[in-house]
Amino acid sequence: MITPCYPDFIPLDTGLKEDLHPRLSLTFDGVSEFTFSGLYLFRNKYNYRITRNGEEGGFIISGEQTLANETGSVKKTFFMTPCAAPPPDILDSLLKTHDYWKNISETVLSPVKEDLEKRGISIEEDRDNFDYLYYRKELAELAGKKFHKKKNHVNNFISAYPNHEQKQLTSALIPQAIEVLERWRLDAIGRNGNDGDYKSTKEALDLFDTLALRGSIFYVDGKPAAFCMGESLARGRMFVTHFEKAIDGEYRGIYQYVNQAFASSLPNFFTYINREQDLGNEGMRQAKMTYRPCAYVKKFKGFKT
Repeated sequence: MITPCYPDFIPLDTGLKEDLHPRLSLTFDGVSEFTFSGLYLFRNKYNYRITRNGEEGGFIISGEQTLANETGSVKKTFFMTPCAAPPPDILDSLLKTHDYWKNISETVLSPVKEDLEKRGISIEEDRDNFDYLYYRKELAELAGKKFHKKKNHVNNFISAYPNHEQKQLTSALIPQAIEVLERWRLDAIGRNGNDGDYKSTKEALDLFDTLALRGSIFYVDGKPAAFCMGESLARGRMFVTHFEKAIDGEYRGIYQYVNQAFASSLPNFFTYINREQDLGNEGMRQAKMTYRPCAYVKKFKGFKT
């Protein structure tokens, strides 16, 4: 299946993977949303539709998002350009039909920033959507004073649950990962009243081989207790962890252990681990900061002023 050119949009489909994946894997910055899996698994949440920005310009993804405001919520439309900024005529057309331009990477923005400002297009940082980057080696080793508390959590987990095991996640082990996910879902509903990204995680497990994801599953006393999965991006320099689930209340320290053990299992050619954004959630932001990010994948928003 081939993506049509603008202005013709079509829904995302697994048949588009061969068209999208090669180009998305070459994007430099490592924006976590800009993988085929990152788009496909959230296609229903954001009503994603896609078109091609000319034969050589990459892709344009159109989407919708419900945002909270003073009176309740409001639906906003946006578009994203993973590979390159559209030519001026297409960009003007998109800004007339969408509320804003989302997830603009530094590499996409840099060549056109001056021209955008001259044309009355305002650009601003979108801090809530910055991806957190960590050195893979630091997460694997947890060495030094700055990781002392994390290392203690891992050591305490290993001491409390000596009969633990990590296995590479394969299609044969997907049913056991789903066991963990279903337990996690019940806990999430009990804590938060909703099941968060359950649907996307379940679909990722169901399509694990189709989407060419990579992950690990973890056991305690022979029982499945946690799993994580993600994929390569940024030309192979980076691994993005899309999903990480554990039976948290039953095994203290398991998330810290999973984080460290999975980082240790990744090949050394991954310099960075991308643990995605905090979406403006203060608790999530504090949790991500405790792992001492080495950098961020900055993202920007654009508006017609």
